[in-house]
Amino acid sequence: MSTLLHIQSSPRKERSASNEVAQAFIDSFQKKHADAKLVTFNIWEEDLPEFNQDALNAKYAGLNGQSLTESQAHAWEILKKYANLLHEADVILLSVPLWNFGIPYKLKQFIDLVSQKDILFTFHPDRGLEGILQNKKAVGIYARGLQLSKESNYPAEQFDFQKSYTEAWLNFIGVSEIYSVIVDKTIFGEEVDKASRKVASEDARLIAGKL
Repeated sequence: MSTLLHIQSSPRKERSASNEVAQAFIDSFQKKHADAKLVTFNIWEEDLPEFNQDALNAKYAGLNGQSLTESQAHAWEILKKYANLLHEADVILLSVPLWNFGIPYKLKQFIDLVSQKDILFTFHPDRGLEGILQNKKAVGIYARGLQLSKESNYPAEQFDFQKSYTEAWLNFIGVSEIYSVIVDKTIFGEEVDKASRKVASEDARLIAGKL
């Protein structure tokens, strides 16, 4: 049985373009994989911990080969608990709205919490940093009010810190098979928004059919 992890990072719920397109992917994926387990992780409904002094000291204790104190070990176990969501998934689906040309701060907080040595990556003196999450697939659904393109005033090469950052992170932690769907122009009026969601939803279904 495969596990599909959906990380929701939009607080708009049913109004969210990224969540709507992600649901199209989920529906198609579940039709193809009837026994698949769906795990939904809404970062806005989680009381994500701060990366506080105990977590930071635990990080450097681990880097230096030192034993953890009780409070440090507790903080580290919390980080591992969240990272286990990624470890246990076969397919990682992220629905990500564009905020100030980047990702929502809550998603960045989650990434900062779980992206730790011996949790999502390792370090070898001869090979450098290596991601741990091998043999997994990821799909990013990226919603944008604007269109980031050379034809607009906001070319992706200069302004895209949403898709580019998310995919760089996925590659860093070891995920190499990555697919993306972009739903843009969501603030260009109801008709344009609806048409963009429809096209993106079809793209999401096509990707689901390949996985």
